Amino acid sequence: MPEGHSLHRLARQVQDVFGGQALRASSPQGRFADGAALLDGQVLERAWAHGKHFFADFSGGLTLNVHLGLYGAFSFGGDESFAAASSIGAPRRIGERELPSAVDDDGPSPSAAVPPPPAATVRLRLVSAHGWADLIGASTCRVLTPAEVLQVTAKLGPDPLNDDDPAPFLLRAGKTRRPIGVVLMDQAMVGGIGNIYRAESLFRAGVDPWRPAKDLGEEGLRALYEDNRRLLRAGVRLGRIVTTRQEHRPGVTAEQAWPEHANYVYQRQGQPCLVCGEDEIVAEDMASRRLYRCMVCQT
Repeated sequence: MPEGHSLHRLARQVQDVFGGQALRASSPQGRFADGAALLDGQVLERAWAHGKHFFADFSGGLTLNVHLGLYGAFSFGGDESFAAASSIGAPRRIGERELPSAVDDDGPSPSAAVPPPPAATVRLRLVSAHGWADLIGASTCRVLTPAEVLQVTAKLGPDPLNDDDPAPFLLRAGKTRRPIGVVLMDQAMVGGIGNIYRAESLFRAGVDPWRPAKDLGEEGLRALYEDNRRLLRAGVRLGRIVTTRQEHRPGVTAEQAWPEHANYVYQRQGQPCLVCGEDEIVAEDMASRRLYRCMVCQT
């Protein structure tokens, strides 16, 4: 599932290529026909994200809300003036290509502003004068009123990428004996942290994922929150999740790190730990998700 940095990158991209423009909205698949009709012809005023939720405010007082889930992705295309990554979201085989979507081996396509026929799986298509975006596979795609937007965001924990006050996270996490590895994945506790950031931030802190959250104390919880803020910001900048410190990938920049030098423990079971050097990275189950940790460094 795309983590918080991807949703913030998506919001920035949508704002950059569609902000202030009247958009044509349709649902080739048909499942979002009523919602698309409400947005059709409206001006996109602001795109933003909170945790793993994407929001786009349109003129007329309505907001598009998308949760990509495991399989959702936006793909983009347009003419030579439409500079955008070709896709953002899942599945991972799509990834985020840091190339203008209208550029191929033969250069910019002069007719790229005309979108191709949509695939049958396209839930929502947005079209401007210079480009388009197609949404497929999202677990949630709906139109909300301002009051409904508040109802959604009220259920989410603070988002480190929005510079939210971490106090609600510190208060709630400081009272629970649930494992910190479970708490970090709870979007009602803190927004945007997924399986990779969970595993990597706990390793960087030297914290056993099974340790009760309250046992970390306010200082330990705040340090985790702030480190996730740093990692998420790096993810927004790079378009990849890179969590290794420079001293553990000498001669390799953050831009060059993915995938071989990007992470400490995530999917590195059976490989030597980059810090202790021992072959003690394990994968185990925690709350129906795969957990990765080093049995030496995280005690």
